[in-house]
Amino acid sequence: MLGSPEAKVPVRALVFPPLVDAAFAFLAEGCEATDLRNRLGEFDAAFMPAAEREAVEVVVSSGIVGFTAAQMDLLPNLKLIASFSVGFENIDLEAAAARGIAVTNAPATNGETVADHTIMLMMAAARGLPEVMAAARAGHWNEARKRYRPTLNGSRVGMLGLGAIGAAIATRASAFNATVSYTTRTEKPGVPYRHVPDLMALAAESDFLVAAIPGGPATRHLIDATVLDALGPNGVLVNVGRGSVVDSQALATALKEGRIHAAGVDVLEEEPDIPAALLDAPNLVVTPHMAGRSPIGLRRQCERALDNIGRLRRGEPFVCRVG
Repeated sequence: MLGSPEAKVPVRALVFPPLVDAAFAFLAEGCEATDLRNRLGEFDAAFMPAAEREAVEVVVSSGIVGFTAAQMDLLPNLKLIASFSVGFENIDLEAAAARGIAVTNAPATNGETVADHTIMLMMAAARGLPEVMAAARAGHWNEARKRYRPTLNGSRVGMLGLGAIGAAIATRASAFNATVSYTTRTEKPGVPYRHVPDLMALAAESDFLVAAIPGGPATRHLIDATVLDALGPNGVLVNVGRGSVVDSQALATALKEGRIHAAGVDVLEEEPDIPAALLDAPNLVVTPHMAGRSPIGLRRQCERALDNIGRLRRGEPFVCRVG
């Protein structure tokens, strides 16, 4: 259950992300929402009459769905682009700023759910859960038990990124007596983990390398063949950030050749398509970009969007403004 939104405000919004029906209905109770889920590719000057486009003040998008300068130009009275996700990498912030359009995102809404899911991926990948389940179901019980597999307890966890989600993952890993280190562009003051400036060095000293960073050109393929080789044949890669952070072909090769022990990913650069080379890897655990999906996370994401829509109508400062 999503609960009840705040009183409806007379703001016209276009909703583009592929939200579940309950989430869209929740948003629609709080604003005049038009359902354009999964239809951003169709949105052009002929998509709706000019008078209707002129009435739109808000776009609800996401980091993956994005919103371009050309699309902004179709909405002359657009005032707010509310990203339904933490990410906003495909929203043109420079174009929005030039047009006086605010951009907000939704951090600290589903991050705890992502962190829980990450621990599951770490353990499932390390312990070979899909492989041993398949073996047990096929009657190969004893064969599945022969291999001794690593666990999270007492391991070395390297965090690529230590934002809100990364910090939540680190807290959980610490509860398993893991030693946590991290790499970020700048060292974070006041955190109880050791900062490692170089990703290669972090990978080389980690049993688990966990990516929890945004996508975009600056982070594309940060984890490539050289980083995977540094992680080594006993290492486990986990990615819950953006698919573009990991070179999928390099990952497929590393898994096939045993250059890393296993991987657990919730995001892929080709999603929703999974390369055959990855699908064939028994040491890969993959989930369909669902790490942040839980009822409580969904409610908080909706509430964040509606909060900023309400602030627009009342003339108040936005929360979680990124542009």
